[in-house]
Amino acid sequence: MMIRISGVNIPDGKRAIIALTAITGVGKTTSAKILKKVGISPDERLGKVDQNKIEQIRGIIEKEYKVEGDLRAETTQNIKRLKEIGTYRGSRHIKNLPVHGQRTKTNARTKRGKKVTVGSGRKKAAEKT
Repeated sequence: MMIRISGVNIPDGKRAIIALTAITGVGKTTSAKILKKVGISPDERLGKVDQNKIEQIRGIIEKEYKVEGDLRAETTQNIKRLKEIGTYRGSRHIKNLPVHGQRTKTNARTKRGKKVTVGSGRKKAAEKT
């Protein structure tokens, strides 16, 4: 049986501490805190936990943490605000460049995309003109 929390299917074959990280906004640390509150071992499989404890987990996540859609909406709003007020970080978001001070001469491929570079323009020695 697949467990569903905050609109996400939680894998019940994985260890509890790892399985909860399938929810956006819940990492290992948060997952460990939730499991400690409910009283479940981090090594236990969520498929073997009784329904009552799963309901407790669901309640804790819904009440105390901002996850999934709400978290994504907040992040989007924060970026939009930075763009509107004209901050440096906002301008980096607009130009689709790294925001946190990383170098861009090399190593910004994931953010900028694959671009083909032009060589020196010099013809190779073996080539006849």
